[in-house]
Amino acid sequence: MTTTPVPHREFDPPEALRGAIRCFGHTRRECDGTRFEIIPDGYAEIVFHFGGCCLDGKPLPSPFLMGQLNQPLALTTAGPLEVIGVRCYPWTVFDVLGLPPGRDGLRVFEHPVARLQGALQACVAAGRIEDAVALLARYFLHARPAAVDGTVFKAGVAMLEARGALAVSAVAAAAHATVRTLERKFKQSSGHTVKDVAGLMRFEQARNRLWAEPRTSLAALAQALGYTDQSHLSREFKRYSGMTPAAFARKRRP
Repeated sequence: MTTTPVPHREFDPPEALRGAIRCFGHTRRECDGTRFEIIPDGYAEIVFHFGGCCLDGKPLPSPFLMGQLNQPLALTTAGPLEVIGVRCYPWTVFDVLGLPPGRDGLRVFEHPVARLQGALQACVAAGRIEDAVALLARYFLHARPAAVDGTVFKAGVAMLEARGALAVSAVAAAAHATVRTLERKFKQSSGHTVKDVAGLMRFEQARNRLWAEPRTSLAALAQALGYTDQSHLSREFKRYSGMTPAAFARKRRP
């Protein structure tokens, strides 16, 4: 899950969880009754929130699952909001939770991990964020997430290393599988196709680059990230963010 820039910290998971969990994160928003957008990225996140968070005016439970989005999602909060997130790979998050895969952008679910809400809230209220993260880490170490299918794991590693810039056939070759077998297993694990997830990974790279360097040449960026051309980059960027990369860069410039 990615929001507009706010104070944010990330914490590495224990070694035993690194194949399934990318990181734990803490974010605080100093706001009052404001609307903010969640922008698509290449991850899925288990979201614990403290302070209240609403979708279409309806309060969201804590935790909820923010899966793969194909367009920005607007949420609102009535006051200061803090979030503790468990950022997972799209092909591991359902195994981490023991839930059936799906294409839900935002999923409300029932799970024993929700019992940690009170203890996490106490840690957050006291400013003990490291303790909150350690509590979550211990929970998932004890829960022992199901092992990711070997083919899917190899495919995920290849996609991460290429930052989403590999063709499906190249991902299949890296996973030592046929395209058909890979697509079947990948969809069983994540609810999405390889192309779906790779597209979000590549968009995230483009967005991050333009955020850091808004004067970057779009033609050069398209080439560096493996887009066919600048037009291809613009279409994909607008699909996921609602605006062209040029408009995004202009908004970011001083």
